[in-house]
Order: sequence, then structure tokens, then C-alpha cells
Amino acid sequence: MDNRRKNSKKRQAILDALCATKEHPTAEMLYRQLKEEYPELSLGTVYRNLGVLAEEGLTVSVCRVSGQERYDADTKPHAHFVCRSCRRVMDMELPEAVADTCRELDREYGFLTEDCSLTVRGLCSCCRKAQAS
Repeated sequence: MDNRRKNSKKRQAILDALCATKEHPTAEMLYRQLKEEYPELSLGTVYRNLGVLAEEGLTVSVCRVSGQERYDADTKPHAHFVCRSCRRVMDMELPEAVADTCRELDREYGFLTEDCSLTVRGLCSCCRKAQAS
């Protein structure tokens, strides 16, 4: 029996919008972006489809910023920086030391790490410069 879900135009539009940005949008941001092209689109539909896309491994929930989940279509291992001032979420290379730590934990405790993420929070360079002025 095939358990894959039927793809829909709205789900594909949500995925396409997410793939087209590095901004790590919220469901609300995606909803506002797509609403004009899909007038019947609801915020609930966006949330449900983001959940489906995550279950299928096509998107990931990165972190919560100001109480709102942020999403990413880049599912390969990488880290994120969240600025506490401007609230931007930026991609960073995942330091090899983090991957080494996960492998060491696997060896020491018999784990099989399937996912490893790192989120760093602070001030981005632009906000840091603005505060210094």
C-alpha cells in the first residue's frame, strides 16, 4: 500500500516559496506571500502543509523566534544564527566539532544520531554595529 500523500498545488506553492528564500519564514509570512495568487488559501492550510512537508523530509522547523516557528527548505545539516535584535535567522556551516561530538556520543552511549542541529543566538554584525554607534 502506498502511503505517500497526493501533491497539491497549494502544497507545491508553499514548498516553492520556501525553497526560493534564505529568510527562514514563518507560516504567516508564507501565507501573506501566497494569498494573492491563492485567494482561497488559509493560514491553517499553510500550517498543515508545512507539517506534511516536514514529515516528508522536505522542510525543517528551525527554531522559534518571538513565539513563531521558522522554517527552512534546506534540510542538509547546517547551523543557524538568530539575531535577538532584528530577529533574522541566518544559515551557518555546521562546525565539524559538532559532528565530531555527535559521533563521540554515538560511540559512548550506543546512540545512532539521525539529526544534529545547532542554533546560536545573539546580535548579528549589522545590529552590533548599530548598537555601537
